[in-house]
Amino acid sequence: MKDSIGRLVSQGKARGAFSCSRTYRLVTTAPIDRLWGQLANLADLSWHPLLAKTNLPLGLMPKPGLIFQAVTRLTPIPIRLFVENARPGQLLSLRLVSFPGLEQKITYQMESTLLGTYLCYSVTLRGWLSPLIWWLIKPYSDRVVGALAQAVERRV
Repeated sequence: MKDSIGRLVSQGKARGAFSCSRTYRLVTTAPIDRLWGQLANLADLSWHPLLAKTNLPLGLMPKPGLIFQAVTRLTPIPIRLFVENARPGQLLSLRLVSFPGLEQKITYQMESTLLGTYLCYSVTLRGWLSPLIWWLIKPYSDRVVGALAQAVERRV
């Protein structure tokens, strides 16, 4: 995918029978502080192609150890998310705890460069259900990093 926000690069690898990982990278013109502001506002996921809403109040900043619920656009069943790591303007790492047989880790990283803001989104699935879940969420995961950058660029 190539458009006004830069170039999207996708890399994936299979890590065995019950694990898969994919990384998406993008360079955008959106400022890093605005990107972090959009990403850190976990109560407003209107830009996210897969997650619809959370049970968090507006303005709550992600901190390690925070556990919250989210509802996907695919099913009305809530899933639990755990903030593993959060460094403002640099990194947000989440772990999804949905049901036995599946573990999902999501990492957002950003870095300011001379060309713009470098944005990286990584997804890792583990467990015996990971091939099925990956088949379901892959089209949405392909759009996450671009949707985040576009949401911020529209507001800038």
